[in-house]
Amino acid sequence: MNEQAKIARTELGKGGPLVGVQGLGCMGMSEFYGDTDEAAARETLEAAVAAGVTLIDTADVYGRGRNEEFLAPFVAAHRDGITLATKFGIERAEDPAYRGVRNDRAYVRRAVEDSLRRLGVDVIDLYYMHRRDPAVPLAESVGAMAELVAEGKVRHLGLSEVTGAELREAYAVHPIAALQSEWSLFSRDVERSAVGAAAELGVAFVPYSPLGRGFLTGAFADAGTDLTEGDYRRHQPRFSGDNARTNAALLAPVREIAAARGATPAQIALAWVHQRSAVHGLTVVPIPGTRKPHRLAENVAAAGITLTDAELALLEPIADRVAGDRYPDMTFTAVEREA
Repeated sequence: MNEQAKIARTELGKGGPLVGVQGLGCMGMSEFYGDTDEAAARETLEAAVAAGVTLIDTADVYGRGRNEEFLAPFVAAHRDGITLATKFGIERAEDPAYRGVRNDRAYVRRAVEDSLRRLGVDVIDLYYMHRRDPAVPLAESVGAMAELVAEGKVRHLGLSEVTGAELREAYAVHPIAALQSEWSLFSRDVERSAVGAAAELGVAFVPYSPLGRGFLTGAFADAGTDLTEGDYRRHQPRFSGDNARTNAALLAPVREIAAARGATPAQIALAWVHQRSAVHGLTVVPIPGTRKPHRLAENVAAAGITLTDAELALLEPIADRVAGDRYPDMTFTAVEREA
């Protein structure tokens, strides 16, 4: 992709860094979605930079630190040309099924040192609290993160899966550049309060899983037959049995619009997410994940698609008809706290 073909840039939150209008989620390069071809994944990272995708997103929990280590050589080669985002807050143990959440000050300080070491950097551009532990006051968690900014270890702060009220409370402690939560044609819970609060505060919104963990590409109808052993989506409610078949049928208007435009269903789903920026009056930078260069190019092209009002109307009812929760256990999501 030549220089002229690069995607546009936008400010990631009030006073935040300039980034490409679409980022890259790197979780699947280390685990969760089956085996990874590391050579193809590295090629995908290089293709991202060439396309103007500068927001590179990881977390300490992905591969139990392996994803950060995997990214380190790429980060070193492109340090001045990318915005590096990572996260803390989800704790794992020897039991592969265990997920805990830690937000206390001591944990925050230990987590950032571990991430800096694995990534091979002196400073993290955007540091997210990955999940909220309601037992720990936000003033303690965000206060500890603010200390990292003051010490030069972190440049900007982010939150993930918080409610609008929690975002406002955190912002009163220290400015927040970005809020990262799931947002797609299948998942619009964030529109209840988080999106409005982000728009009000000038916080950018970074939708993760903007393709519904791949479901919106139209590739799946039943996790039991369409996904390999070890793919964590096999255990997600929306990918299983009757839920999967119901949700696959909901993609009919996505396919219809894609066919009429000579695009793919994934591009239409991503274009819808990009257009949330104009609809809600805030910066929106989705981070679709992929390990394949040709999918990266496909996703980037979606940033140039503008859906018509008639097309948007066809897509509007989808989220209300989706069967199944996003996760088997929604305990640590904003949805659970707002319910």
